[in-house]
Amino acid sequence: MEEEEEAIGFLDKVLEDEDVFLLEECELGTPTSPGSGSPFLVAVKVEAGKGLEMRKLVLSGFLASEEIYINQLEALLLPMKPLKATATTSQPVLTIQQIETIFYKIQDIYEIHKEFYDNLCPKVQQWDSQVTMGHLFQKLASQLGVYKAFVDNYKVALETAEKCSQSNNQFQKISEELKVKGPKDSKDSHTSVTMEALLYKPIDRVTRSTLVLHDLLKHTPVDHPDYPLLQDALRISQNFLSSINEDIDPRRTAVTTPKGETRQLVKDGFLVEVSESSRKLRHVFLFTDVLLCAKLKKTSAGKHQQYDCKWYIPLADLVFPSPEESEASPQVHPFPDHELEDMKMKISALKSEIQKEKANKGQSRAIERLKKKMFENEFLLLLNSPTIPFRIHSRNGKSYLFLLSSDYERSEWREAIQKLQKKDLQAFVLSSVELQVLTGSCFKLRTVHNIPVTSNKDDDESPGLYGFLHVIVHSAKGFKQSANLYCTLEVDSFGYFVSKAKTRVFRDTTEPKWDEEFEIELEGSQSLRILCYDKCYDKTKVNKDNNEIVDKIMGKGQIQLDPQTVETKNWHTDVIEMNGIKVEFSMKFTSRDMSLKRTPSKKQTGVFGVKISVVTKRERSKVPYIVRQCVEEVEKRGIEEVGIYRISGVATDIQALKAVFDANNKDILLMLSDMDINAIAGTLKLYFRELPEPLLTDRLYPAFMEGIALSDPAAKENCMMHLLRSLPDPNLITFLFLLPFERVAEKEPINKMSLHNLATVFGPTLLRPSEVESKAHLTSAADIWSHDVMAQVQVLLYYLQHPPISFAELKRNTLYFSTDV
Repeated sequence: MEEEEEAIGFLDKVLEDEDVFLLEECELGTPTSPGSGSPFLVAVKVEAGKGLEMRKLVLSGFLASEEIYINQLEALLLPMKPLKATATTSQPVLTIQQIETIFYKIQDIYEIHKEFYDNLCPKVQQWDSQVTMGHLFQKLASQLGVYKAFVDNYKVALETAEKCSQSNNQFQKISEELKVKGPKDSKDSHTSVTMEALLYKPIDRVTRSTLVLHDLLKHTPVDHPDYPLLQDALRISQNFLSSINEDIDPRRTAVTTPKGETRQLVKDGFLVEVSESSRKLRHVFLFTDVLLCAKLKKTSAGKHQQYDCKWYIPLADLVFPSPEESEASPQVHPFPDHELEDMKMKISALKSEIQKEKANKGQSRAIERLKKKMFENEFLLLLNSPTIPFRIHSRNGKSYLFLLSSDYERSEWREAIQKLQKKDLQAFVLSSVELQVLTGSCFKLRTVHNIPVTSNKDDDESPGLYGFLHVIVHSAKGFKQSANLYCTLEVDSFGYFVSKAKTRVFRDTTEPKWDEEFEIELEGSQSLRILCYDKCYDKTKVNKDNNEIVDKIMGKGQIQLDPQTVETKNWHTDVIEMNGIKVEFSMKFTSRDMSLKRTPSKKQTGVFGVKISVVTKRERSKVPYIVRQCVEEVEKRGIEEVGIYRISGVATDIQALKAVFDANNKDILLMLSDMDINAIAGTLKLYFRELPEPLLTDRLYPAFMEGIALSDPAAKENCMMHLLRSLPDPNLITFLFLLPFERVAEKEPINKMSLHNLATVFGPTLLRPSEVESKAHLTSAADIWSHDVMAQVQVLLYYLQHPPISFAELKRNTLYFSTDV
């Protein structure tokens, strides 16, 4: 009896007195991600480009994490000896079989890594550029068989530990607070970690070691003796990882559910939640049985990020509301367009300042300040731009509302949840400890690491494409039954997606053949999305959130806009697969540099590419006939069309209209009345884009840029009116004819086109720098966008928001600057 008490007492004493160290959340991160806290990757990022010295930095970081790993294994082994001692007594805490199952292969793994660490440590501490350690990594890789055995037993080990905790209070206490020693130079000397978390470490470690081998190879010269050894070690490690990934995905396994089943992360991402009438950025995690909404905690400098759970819904309790329930929910008020445009303008200006600072090799502190400001504005834009509601309910009566920027995201989240709900799911309540463990696992498991803003990107990451993407949507196959089919095209812009084009509806078919071409303006875009819909003609199925009929998404797909593939003069044909449906399309790209080149028409008989003064003189008109007819047709039957002037028309239709206007064909009016309204709007935009110089002229362009930047309202008014007076009469009269766009903007609740949207569409078309001007001041296509486009939008917006301006009054008024422009 005394022996039994002594053994149990020894176990308690060891577990109470041993120094412990809390593994920071960063050590649970995915090492390939920026900001994951991986010490060796941080070193690589900071010291990039220093040749062999990088090897030392990579190894030093890895050595530090290896020390932590060994301490974790030690902590796991610590209770094993006293547990074995009690197993032979009449009051065992666990049986020998349970102990061997839970701690299976831990001792072997510990010995392998202790030997590896002891051999590597002196090599790193007494550094020499010619030092060799490839044989150590090769030996470590050759011993991965022991990990295979551990992985095969992992699930049983967790289940056994869980059952033993439920049946034995003392083991439960032990398994919830294992003590891990801190690194030698750590200020934190101790902390507690659960057994479940420590049992995961060996699985996580194999992935880590493989990633380190990648980094080491990257910074090891091919002729270095280590190179072939490291290559061999990497090959073995990768093969091993491939073999175990089928059994267990190291990035996705989270914690076990109360039933002992593995809970996996299926999807995660940053979403905007409307909570207490305000917008909040949340990181939402969809697990196999639960949806968890978390907030990234604010941490002090030097501390690593953690998540705070705001709410969760077991998927068995999650339901999507009907349209009637949505109608009863609070309505979403969109953020004012002009404020969104202001944010974009600030972001563009800050990008320009950062580029200038870098070009002039400015102080890093100044660049960091600018980046911080840019992040703040990008964050606000990300928070306030989404408008598409995504509502979910819990069976307990609670409702939650997210706002998304695209139907694509809403469909992805809905489909992912509904797919999981097809399984046999049960409702449950998480205890505070379980919720804490699950939320704690989010940092390690997340697949989306950074808020999607450009200021998070590394300098060497692609800035995206600026210019025009030409897309032909050819056809689609794979539909099981006839439907009314059409496609929409979306591209990313300022961190969120915008719908840019829409094909016509092909009625009652399984094989639509659109063959429609669109020209899409890109603003730093990196992805193209294609969504295929079945058009709903039932007017009773109106979404009360946005007053639009809900069309059914039949399929959706996304492709990366790889500059090397896209930036060729030839068409690139591709097929995108979406839910068994295949859509064939072609695309080619024109850079913004190329789009600035205006080629005057060699034939002066037409209207496209011909000076506006020549056209009005020939027609004996004040405003070109093409401008009057297109504007009147749009206002007659397109004023309620969603995205009018923004959604691209079919390129072949636009070219047909262009040919008819150029030939002054007598059938123009008949053709206009039959033509798709987006094609007519597109023809008007094409006319202004193909003028030999912009409507507001090359000569006045710099003055418009200076005028719009004036702070004093009176000075700005005088300057902006003077600039209008300085335009040639045909240009001025045509410009004033376009200005009453408020007729379109008045229908904004229906057509979604505010004055700000119209300014965004027409600003860069009516007002552009000359080719000479852009070459003199700017270095890249991205700079052209950042430097000028937002100002162009602001110029047109100024005139659109101005009280009505008449040609006669402008000419009578003499209040203007005395100096010539």
